[in-house]
Amino acid sequence: MRGTIASIDGNTLHVNHRDGSKLDVTLSDPLTVRTVKKVDLASIEPNTYVGIATKTAADGKLTALEVLVFPEAMRGAGEGHYAWDLEPGSMMTNGTVKGAVTATSGRELSIGHKDSSNTISVPPGVPVVTFAPAERADLKSGAKVFFSATKNAEGKLATGSVTVEKDGVAPPM
Repeated sequence: MRGTIASIDGNTLHVNHRDGSKLDVTLSDPLTVRTVKKVDLASIEPNTYVGIATKTAADGKLTALEVLVFPEAMRGAGEGHYAWDLEPGSMMTNGTVKGAVTATSGRELSIGHKDSSNTISVPPGVPVVTFAPAERADLKSGAKVFFSATKNAEGKLATGSVTVEKDGVAPPM
């Protein structure tokens, strides 16, 4: 889920979802709060584990919408190539960088996942980030957030992990 924090009241996060709806989300205990910080695209080398949201260009090639460099402890998270909801028709590819080359318009990354691979063009200006620690106090009105939620025992949305905008860097996922 993506949106903007409207307010926080105890263990309830009130979010204005990007589709215009209002969500009340129970924050589970323990709660993981993290943010993202910018990373230089040139620092991505073979064996780096990444998640890249893409769209398919007119020529049929995958073009990055955003790149997330996972910390080593998250290697394997969501591995594969599958539909993603960043924008209509977008896909997500989580895998290990097998090769990286400078291209005429940015950089091309070859991403290996499970028994397959994809080559993805990363144009200049595409957000490239990694996770960084944050605190519950960073959950402030007006901050953009990204999280997944499930329905708890009471049938209410609940999450144990929130990625929040901090220092002007919003989660691009």
